[in-house]
Amino acid sequence: MAAGVYKRTGPVLLTGATGYIAGWVLRRLLEEGFTVHAAVRDPGNDEKCGPLEAMAKELPGTLRFFAADLLEEGSYAAAMAGCERVIHTASPFLMRFEDARRELVEPALEGTRNVLKEAMRTETVKRVVITSSCAAVYGDNADIREVPGKAFTEAEWNATSRLDHKPYSYSKTLAEKEAWKLAEGQDRWSLVALNPSLVLGPGIQPMTRSGSFELMRDLGNGTLSMGVPVYPFGAVDVREVAEAHLKASLDESVASGRYILSGHDTDLVELAGILRAEFGDRFALPRRVLPKWLVWLAGPFVDPSLTRAVISRNVGIRIAFDNRRSREILGIRYRPLKDSAVEMFRQMVSAGLVDPLH
Repeated sequence: MAAGVYKRTGPVLLTGATGYIAGWVLRRLLEEGFTVHAAVRDPGNDEKCGPLEAMAKELPGTLRFFAADLLEEGSYAAAMAGCERVIHTASPFLMRFEDARRELVEPALEGTRNVLKEAMRTETVKRVVITSSCAAVYGDNADIREVPGKAFTEAEWNATSRLDHKPYSYSKTLAEKEAWKLAEGQDRWSLVALNPSLVLGPGIQPMTRSGSFELMRDLGNGTLSMGVPVYPFGAVDVREVAEAHLKASLDESVASGRYILSGHDTDLVELAGILRAEFGDRFALPRRVLPKWLVWLAGPFVDPSLTRAVISRNVGIRIAFDNRRSREILGIRYRPLKDSAVEMFRQMVSAGLVDPLH
């Protein structure tokens, strides 16, 4: 969508502004000429905030940083003051963690609660958009067997994840349910939940801590050189996700509710094949498809989060997503999966995050 199509009505609050998705949301807001109140943990962190400040200098909008902590109630008050639109992206997406409750569940749940409670206290707020996840729609691929249309829709909710089974999915489910509970307790602002699948594509800055970058790094640095299983999932480009955030937050015609953002039904084998076709033998990309029985036997020893329950309920089970609402209401047009994967991997190589074999 061309810049300059949204009416500027005041500053927009963007939480987690240094994050992967948020970086592109910030860029689009600045392109549209908005003043963005960027809430981050440490505005003095030049490594994270510096690239965003440099970007802002080249775009028509205005960037202002505010210190805020997901776990501290009231810390978003200054950043939210005067804002009609709140975009809450701040929530951890980690593939590796030591304490799921502390690193995933508490920041996701308490952060959502603190941001939305502040919205209840801020009289100017009219619309809140939260970055949820397809992980709040389903927990395991096996859940597709219970879906009437054989494709996940916004009507489904994850009912199978727990703290000890798919804790990231559990964290996103708890957080989104809390958001809807709080939204229903007031009538001044409306809520939109965006539910992207695995987000791919280049970052505004490639050093962002995100499970998407961890996965791509593992594919290219030899961690998965022995092979990958057929582990199906949905994928979407980060730029489409950012555009959906803009449309949902700034366009008055967009109804509140949930919107699945997923452009492609894919898997690890296809993703690795796309990268091999583009980069050849320069990287230790996986070539072998691991059979499910072998992954079931060895997986838990290689990766503790890859439990036998996870393997049984996900590996080899195809899934699909119904993205009609995102296309018809948000106007999202999904680019080819190859473009997202190749551009992301190439950026990581340029940044020294993945080393070639030779």
